[in-house]
Amino acid sequence: MSYLAGLGMTGGYGGADILHECDIAVEKGEIAVIVGPNGAGKSTAMKAIFGMLGLREGKVTLGDRDITALSPQDRVKAGMGFVPQTGNVFTTMSVQENLEMGAFIRDDDFTGTMDQVFDLFPVLKEKRRQPAGELSGGQRQQVAVGRALMTNPGVLMLDEPTAGVSPIVMDELFDRILEVAATGIAILMVEQNARQALSIADRGYVLVQGRNRFTDTGEALLANAEVRASFLGG
Repeated sequence: MSYLAGLGMTGGYGGADILHECDIAVEKGEIAVIVGPNGAGKSTAMKAIFGMLGLREGKVTLGDRDITALSPQDRVKAGMGFVPQTGNVFTTMSVQENLEMGAFIRDDDFTGTMDQVFDLFPVLKEKRRQPAGELSGGQRQQVAVGRALMTNPGVLMLDEPTAGVSPIVMDELFDRILEVAATGIAILMVEQNARQALSIADRGYVLVQGRNRFTDTGEALLANAEVRASFLGG
């Protein structure tokens, strides 16, 4: 069984199902990417795995534990870090205060983790006293990812991490995501920049109308003529 898995996920908002028997999984040290057209259910699948959406059918497991009934807060305590697409930093707090907020569930010494975050994102160390609201969009994303890493997660979930940033910043963020995965953390992300995301993915999931349409390695999906024609612009 995969380290993190959403299996047979069916559910939505109100009485309407958005996900239909959807399967998503990722191993430690892997990068798994969820791609697909607008309205495919990508972010909904992410929210279901994190416990922000109740499932009518299916389950979510972490390690050897069924966490389907856990709240998002308890999933964080179990080892899940989640970075939403928007509203993901405390704008009036300094960079360092944002990172410290990420360690709120810990009762151990987290200075070593903060040093690791500063090593990963040197600009955050340079701007550690600066309010996060004064940073560029890319730097705010670094703060948000750093704060999630402060919980010392086994899996890091990223919802559209490169939304609204320049291609150069996107490439830099993807480089940092690769570095995080290399430490053994599982990475699960939803990404609109499908071609670039699949190029760093160990496995990819193409969703269409809340269902698994294609599941394969990132490399194989990039080489798949139907995937390229339908979802990657040829």
